[in-house]
Formats: sequence, structure tokens, C-alpha cells
Amino acid sequence: MTLHILNVNDTLDLKTGGGTAERTFQMSRCLARHGAHCEVLTIDSEHLAESRIEAMKPATVFVMPCLWKRFNVPKLNWAVIRQRVKDADVIHLMGHWSVLNAMVYFIARRMSKPYVVCPAGALPVFGRSKWLKHTYNFLVGNAIVRNASGWIAVTKSELPQFEVYGIPSQSVTVIPNGVSEEDFSSAYDASFKQRYGLPEAQIVLFMGRLNLIKGPDILLDAFISARVALPDAHLVFAGPDGGMLSVLQQTVDQNVLGEFVHFLGYVEGADKVSAYRMANLLVVPSRQEAMSIVAIEAGFCGTPVLLTDQCGFSDVRLVDARLEVHATTAGITAGLINLLGESNKLAEIAPVWSNFVKQHYSWASLAPEYFRLYRFVLEADAA
Repeated sequence: MTLHILNVNDTLDLKTGGGTAERTFQMSRCLARHGAHCEVLTIDSEHLAESRIEAMKPATVFVMPCLWKRFNVPKLNWAVIRQRVKDADVIHLMGHWSVLNAMVYFIARRMSKPYVVCPAGALPVFGRSKWLKHTYNFLVGNAIVRNASGWIAVTKSELPQFEVYGIPSQSVTVIPNGVSEEDFSSAYDASFKQRYGLPEAQIVLFMGRLNLIKGPDILLDAFISARVALPDAHLVFAGPDGGMLSVLQQTVDQNVLGEFVHFLGYVEGADKVSAYRMANLLVVPSRQEAMSIVAIEAGFCGTPVLLTDQCGFSDVRLVDARLEVHATTAGITAGLINLLGESNKLAEIAPVWSNFVKQHYSWASLAPEYFRLYRFVLEADAA
């Protein structure tokens, strides 16, 4: 019997949706390739390209028009949602602060359809609009989490977040982020540095949205602090503006570092692969994150990483304890100097890290874990 799965996420666009968009993309495509009938319900965005929808095949994507872009509110079309929910055996809700998730939840409850939630680190009330998030939880968010038939954490460090919502840790299944190796099979483009005006020098890379939670300001401050020890290193920010670009540029100007700090904007496809491959070190300076997908992607490209202890990726310490530091300027400064100060150190770490990632975080090996959870949920629902 073919399992019918409905995956729900506000956006599939990597530029605006980041890690959760990529997780939904990868998971849906992989489950469909492993025999499930997988549908994805999402909201239209100006950056959602037809090519990305095409790349998800054999998964099928249903795109709802957007009514209010700021909060990803879809135009009300209950008929579409009802039909998608009706056809599904099990529903997968990605993220948490979502009007679309709430709409699907109400229909799923009315139709007695089992659903699982994967907040992907979104459960804490963090960042902007805290009052709005508290209101959302009061009205529907708490109920969505508590009434679910299954719960997925991206990393073990996320388990206490579920407990705040009344879900015991032993009820939560941990399924980490993954990567399809085929997406990172392209070779390094030798013209990449020239096209982006980058020098032949030691490169520290930041990949992601330039917003507060991702910590690009912490990395920039650490880079400035490490300048005496690493005078020839260059810092490259690759990612769309999430509200901090002007602040970062101002800091660069004040410290007269325009020659050593580069802002590429959003990169994707072969350019994203080349950015990983040309870097000596990827730094993930996040203040709070469930599990860094870009760290895994870098690993598939053979690039070592330095992460904060707020990234929910403590397994990196199994490769080398020096790869995780405190989410502070001092912590990242020490990490940069420690890893970049000796030329052979990263060369030794790179193959070990790459093999570790390919062994543990390939979607081909993660798909069976989803099927086991979905079948468990359906059996429990039928009992």
C-alpha cells in the first residue's frame, strides 16, 4: 500500500525559508523517490522558482497565493486545504509560527487525520514579534504541538523545547537534517573567485541570511579581533540581507576593512558549491539554531566548519572538539586563530569531517526513519 504524505511548509524558497525550506525540499523529494505518494503544500513567494518545484519531482507541489507577505499569510482557500488533507494518510507540519500550519491543523483535527510536527528549532519565543508569538501560542500554537500524533526534533538539544510545551522527551523522534550528495557533485568553478572579485587568499565563509539569529555580526567582530593573528585572511558573507547588511557594512567601513570583507549576496546552485569549495573554513556563528544544514553541505564539499554551541550540532565534537566554540566574539575569535593559525590543521580535519557527514547525514539513510515514524503513527491511530 502506497503511503500518502502531505508535507506543509510556508515556503520552499531557500532564499527566504533557509534551512526549513531546504529540509522540506530534500525530505519530500527523497520520500517520493522511496515510493511514497508525497504532496507539498506551500505559499507562493517572489523567489519561488518553477525550477525548484520541478526539481522536487516525483513529489507534487501545491502553491497557495500569498495574501500578506510579511507574515506569510495565504489567501483563504479552504477547499484546496481540505482536499489535500483528505487525500493524505499522515500530515507533516514543518516549522511552528505559521498561519498555513494552523489552517491545516484545524482541517486535520476536523477530519481526524494524524499529523506530526517538526518545529526545526522554532519552538522558543526568540527574536522579533515576541508578543505576536505569545498570542499565536495562546490561540493555536500550543494546541498544535500537544495534539500531534508524533513529534520530530532535528537534534537532541531540541528536546527540552518540546518539554516546555508538555511533550516528554521520550515521545520525540530525533531525525537530523540531511543532504543529497547529488546536489553537491559539481566541481569547483575556477572562475568563481574572479567573477566575485575574491583574492587567492585564506577564506573564511559565512553562508546564510544576514539576520540577528544567524550571528553574522558576532563573526565580523571576531574576524576583526583575529586580524593581528590572521592578517592575510578574508571574510566572505554569502547570503541575502535579513536586516543586518547595512550594520555589517558600517562596521566594515569604520574599521577600514573593505579590502578584506566581501558581501556576495545570495548564491545558489553551482555557485553555492563553488563558494563552499573555495573556502578554507565555514563559520556558523548562530545565536540559536536547531541544526545547521550549511555545515552539512560544507562537509559534503570537503570544507571544515567552526560552529557555536548554540547550533544544536554537538556531534561535530566527535570529529574534533575544536570545531565547536561559545557563541561569543571571544569564542569565535579563539576558534579562528586556533584553526587557521596552523596550515596543516584544517587539511587534517577536512577528510575526517567530510567522511563523518557522508556517513551520518545522507538523505538516503534518513528516509527509512520517516517511514518508521509514519507507520507507527498510523498504527497507533488505527488502534
